[in-house]
Amino acid sequence: MQLLNVEQMTAADRLTIEGGTPGFALMQRAGEAVAEAAERLAPHGDILVVAGRGNNGGDGFVAATVLAGRGRKVAVALLCKPDSLKGDAACAAGEWKGSLLPFTPGAIGKPALIIDAIFGAGLDRPVKGDPQVMIDAINASGVPVLAVDLPSGINGSTGEVMGTAVRASETVTFFRKKPGHLLLPGRLYCGPVDVADIGIKESVLQTIGPDTFANVPELWRSSFPVLKVDGHKYGRGHAVVVSGGISETGAARMAARAALRAGAGLVTVASSREALPVNAAALTAVMVRAVDHPVEFGDYLKDPRLNAIVIGPGAGVGAHTRDFVLTALGHDRNAVLDADALTSFADQSDVLFNAIRAMSNAEVVMTPHEGEFARLFKSLADNDRHLSKLERARLAAKESGATVLIKGPDTVVASPDGRATIASNAPPWLATAGAGDVLAGMICGCLAQRVPAFEAASMAVWMHGEAAHEFGPGLIAEDLPEMLPQILAQLYESFEIED
Repeated sequence: MQLLNVEQMTAADRLTIEGGTPGFALMQRAGEAVAEAAERLAPHGDILVVAGRGNNGGDGFVAATVLAGRGRKVAVALLCKPDSLKGDAACAAGEWKGSLLPFTPGAIGKPALIIDAIFGAGLDRPVKGDPQVMIDAINASGVPVLAVDLPSGINGSTGEVMGTAVRASETVTFFRKKPGHLLLPGRLYCGPVDVADIGIKESVLQTIGPDTFANVPELWRSSFPVLKVDGHKYGRGHAVVVSGGISETGAARMAARAALRAGAGLVTVASSREALPVNAAALTAVMVRAVDHPVEFGDYLKDPRLNAIVIGPGAGVGAHTRDFVLTALGHDRNAVLDADALTSFADQSDVLFNAIRAMSNAEVVMTPHEGEFARLFKSLADNDRHLSKLERARLAAKESGATVLIKGPDTVVASPDGRATIASNAPPWLATAGAGDVLAGMICGCLAQRVPAFEAASMAVWMHGEAAHEFGPGLIAEDLPEMLPQILAQLYESFEIED
């Protein structure tokens, strides 16, 4: 589940070589893994390897040699002259005895499979010249493509398309996935990603200390709230969702139901008196409480059992919402700040961040989409800085003192301590009105059960995506909480927890 950026993968290679494994042995195993995948994708027909001048090209040469040794007809189109290759790549090219074609679109022909070994995950500059022409020709050929490590043209650390990129049918990477395999748009170019074991020991991870992870249950299993036979509803926490005005109550109710389904023992909607009849008529297991003003809200929060709060969904933008947020933080309550709660601080972000940092026994999760993020973190949203989603989330968490979740098909969760997760399980039909309100409620439900903020946010994001998968196309936001019992049951089973 750990993801390695380019520098960390380079360190893993180096530590393995220093431990006594020759670099060429790693390349040999990588090439063999590519050859295995190639035979699976194209059991018959010709294979073309398109190779660059670095180690990625060396992996391609090894794959070509292995495939030719198994009787396959293989040719290699090389970006540079063979005598310009260096190190292990030169050794791999030296063992190749087959056809060597010019690096031009005319070399593509009509093979059964193209192996893309032009650039690896370390590409950090725009693709130009002959590589650009070749990549565009590969994409136009209609031939299935197997990418080595990462589709050429994708930045392995950011997922950015560096001008142009190969659209692969499948990708073989080594030891661990890279952030670019999960972050958009890179993930869209990879196809299914197979992680091959090339002999790097997992012990190197202790030295490298990766702090980016694929958002999967194994990551937060130890924090998963397990219910006990002798448990009590107050032991599962009491979540509070602040409602908006009479015409904007639906978002709060969806968040409240999600918090309850996620496991909070009790949930109350704090509603203005004007909206109280609407909320009360629409809610059953979720309670309602009349709260009109921040002072009244503060009096309510004197009850220490109220341990997690959602503010934002349908709350309205302005001073009223700001005051409710500052009241909640001033009472040292775990809080999820979403939507209007974030936009209300667009011009006073320092006030919000100072209030978060002043908290002593509680944590905050902020859940912006890209537009809300840009309003709250103006300097980090500046396109001139070319920051990836992962980098922006990390810097925002450090600046604000909160766990920051940037929503999207590749939702990133970042903790102030530097840890981050990237989710890849959100189906396209999850992009529907109100889904973010449900997510905020789910996070609050986890916080109410005393799950730490980073794990609560990551856990809720994963369950959110799985609930959408479970329902299928046609999903609307109200459906998501109703799918949670099935997702929770699956987690209990996979974790081998007795209920």
